[in-house]
Amino acid sequence: MYELLGYFSAVLIGVTLGLIGAGGSILTLPVLVYIIGINPVLATAYSLFIVGIAAFVGAVQNGFKGAIDYKTGFVFALPSFIAVYFTRRIILPVIPTEILNFPISYSRNFVLNKDMALMLFFAFVMLFAALSMLKEKKEHSGTTKKKINNPVVMIEGLFVGAITGLVGAGGGFLIIPALVLLAGLSMKKAIGTSLMIIAIKSLIGFIGDLSAGIQIEWNFLILFTLLSVLGIALGSYLSKFIEGGTLKNAFGFFMLIMVLLIVVKELF
Repeated sequence: MYELLGYFSAVLIGVTLGLIGAGGSILTLPVLVYIIGINPVLATAYSLFIVGIAAFVGAVQNGFKGAIDYKTGFVFALPSFIAVYFTRRIILPVIPTEILNFPISYSRNFVLNKDMALMLFFAFVMLFAALSMLKEKKEHSGTTKKKINNPVVMIEGLFVGAITGLVGAGGGFLIIPALVLLAGLSMKKAIGTSLMIIAIKSLIGFIGDLSAGIQIEWNFLILFTLLSVLGIALGSYLSKFIEGGTLKNAFGFFMLIMVLLIVVKELF
């Protein structure tokens, strides 16, 4: 039952990415951890592969439509690539299994282990994503291209890459506003460019895991990924009929509920 629910969620992850170019990766880690039952550290690696392949398919679709700004994308992406690989290859493996251990009563200790810390940090990222989705933003017309603020764009690229490396989230909820506000892209081009960035940096992060010797269950991973790819194709089709602002608000409220559930489960 839970496995079937997990595979259905894989399609939903792709649909969300196809519709709004962000948010699908936010669903991947909770699905893998809480529904499929995969260890959080391994789940972040799986998430990188699933999101990377699904976003790649979406990027190809947007590329054929002329909805990718390649120059702006690579200005953002290069530092992001470096950060995600460095985080997966160097930082994540050295985080101790037990981070904190202190008494909360005579008979009980509070233990913050690596898995719990990753999920709580993920909940914080998800909260930021939800608030970003719910915050009303005016659509940028894209008729006047701004001069790219390269240093600021590259710094945000480093920041998003580090988050991707830690929790396996693509970071589209951070990338899209940056591309719209800092580079002056239209929302349509920002979504397509975001998918290109997410695809490349997620797969680079996954390569970092493979080089670190992580064990992958390929049959499950490929099936889950194929369902996500099916979802992103469906999402791209549905985007013609669904108003983006309404969808973002609904997804934002859904993520707030997910944040609450993750925090309650991990702490209580």
